[in-house]
Amino acid sequence: MSRFCLSWLLAVPLWGLAAIDPYTFSSAADQARYRALVDELRCPMCQNQNIADSDAPIARDLRQQVYQMLAQGQSDGQIIDYLVARYGDFVRYDPPLKPATWLLWLGPPVLLLLGGLGLWRLLRRAGGPPS
Repeated sequence: MSRFCLSWLLAVPLWGLAAIDPYTFSSAADQARYRALVDELRCPMCQNQNIADSDAPIARDLRQQVYQMLAQGQSDGQIIDYLVARYGDFVRYDPPLKPATWLLWLGPPVLLLLGGLGLWRLLRRAGGPPS
């Protein structure tokens, strides 16, 4: 128990070293827009984290880019379009349905359907008369 307490006391000061973006916003609405954007954009390096949660250098750069574009008065659509043009649809957690992303959207349901069909055929064969 004392080891746990000691490790806890040693780890607590490290929380202060977490990456905090020191950005100041002109309004609460701008801050909310920033928060929403960095939460919905995927880190190109981490793949399963948004840029708000990632400590990767590219995520830090993207957060700064989003902040600068917000400060310039660009809309959310303009910011997302810029990042998609630079990093592709992968940077979005919810990519649009278009020919380039058909496999992404239609792949899982098709695989599920094929798997179900294969399972149905396997069970049907197993229930038939032995040959």
